[in-house]
Amino acid sequence: MSEHAGKPEIRFAGFTETWEQRKLGDVADIVGGGTPSTNNPSYWNGDIDWYAPAEIGEQIFLTGSQKKITVTGLQKSSATILPVGSVLFTSRAGIGNTAILAKQGATNQGFQSIVPDSKIVDSYFIFSRTHELKKYAEIVGAGSTFTEVSGKQMARMPILMPKIDEQVRIGTFFRHLDHLVTLHQRKRGRLENIKKAMLEKMFPKNGSDAPEIRFAGFTEAWEQRKLGELAEFLPNNTFSRAELSENGRIQNINYGYVLIKFGEVLDVAYE
Repeated sequence: MSEHAGKPEIRFAGFTETWEQRKLGDVADIVGGGTPSTNNPSYWNGDIDWYAPAEIGEQIFLTGSQKKITVTGLQKSSATILPVGSVLFTSRAGIGNTAILAKQGATNQGFQSIVPDSKIVDSYFIFSRTHELKKYAEIVGAGSTFTEVSGKQMARMPILMPKIDEQVRIGTFFRHLDHLVTLHQRKRGRLENIKKAMLEKMFPKNGSDAPEIRFAGFTEAWEQRKLGELAEFLPNNTFSRAELSENGRIQNINYGYVLIKFGEVLDVAYE
């Protein structure tokens, strides 16, 4: 989207107003976190979710943390209870990972979380701008021993935004897309597990001449052969740039193709 035009290229029907340039801190509170003393057992294993940066990035909506703190632990640290809809934003090593709280919780000091004013900002609209948030944080946080962005720096981030009703439409659209992506990732994971299992069962184990699982109609024992009896091995050739031409008739397949397209079939007519 052009910041000068103030309007995106594609919009939902019925929305025509120019987007407004705001500072993130004008439409949301930027809230840090803290860690209770680990030397005091009474601060830990309570009922308050307490997130660390390593927990952020795999899930969009967070419903429970790995570690939990007590009310006393919260009071004796700089951790703060964040409401549902807060966008957690990792502010140091692993900078720029985000997630949305589906249940109130707190974080350690590795966050500058965004608590939107729900009357003017939609949480998923902000979450959908993760790439912009991350890019901004990496730029303004550079220069120290390790990249870290402060709450004041995040509050100064300029952001173009429409009225809340258009934000909600945009947020709902991307939420639906993210849901579909998650479903396909799960399906891919299941297929990869099936493939792994079949690779183990459809090839003979050491000492066996038949696989555990076979297609119907195949019963003969597998034969042990040497690979050199079944295929011809050709030496590779190294060409200088002067010997290569885009107009030549013979395709040159270099090792880089194999590294990039590992496990695929190389179609030399199109590579």
